[in-house]
Amino acid sequence: MNNFFSGFHKPEGFGGWLLLTGMNIGHSAVSNWGLKHLALRPQDTILDIGCGGGKNIQRMLKRAPEGRVCGLDYAGASVKKSRKLNAKAIREGRCEIRQGSVSENPWPDNTFDIVTAFETIYFWPDLAGDFLEVRRTLKPGGVFLICNEMNKPEQGEVPYQYWINKLSLKTYTAPEFHGYLAEAGFIHVQIWSEGKNRLCISARAKKD
Repeated sequence: MNNFFSGFHKPEGFGGWLLLTGMNIGHSAVSNWGLKHLALRPQDTILDIGCGGGKNIQRMLKRAPEGRVCGLDYAGASVKKSRKLNAKAIREGRCEIRQGSVSENPWPDNTFDIVTAFETIYFWPDLAGDFLEVRRTLKPGGVFLICNEMNKPEQGEVPYQYWINKLSLKTYTAPEFHGYLAEAGFIHVQIWSEGKNRLCISARAKKD
């Protein structure tokens, strides 16, 4: 059972493959809600960090038919699953999926118009430093979108506390996100919430 729960952090093997399939389905509602807050242009170049099973890459490829969507994940099973789901776009040169850490993003400076992070911030090891890495790879004025199902409320009872503890998730309040983003050089922070705990945040990389 402990191996099962550890798979949420880093899916591996056949069990990880099944878990990623389930995530592609189970995260659809929050992903579609988050994407409503993202103004995608047909030619945009996008990076999805913590791409998991690759479903969000597939969604954004459809919405940016002249653009390019890349994925980054530190789990080998996630990279394999994402590549299989988006094999056609990879063959066409419209998609690239790499294995690696958000803390050492493998893409050059000023590469992307948009960077997204769906249901993955919980596992980022150094939020302040990792946000700096996101900003580095964004073009000046580029958009960073964060979408989480579970977050720490500013007051009151914490929804889903059992799962937050069981999966060792790092959760943040909306003001905490705002502070980290500002420190990393992001401006025009916008925050949307839905229900008890769903949170979507967008910010723009400051132009130097």
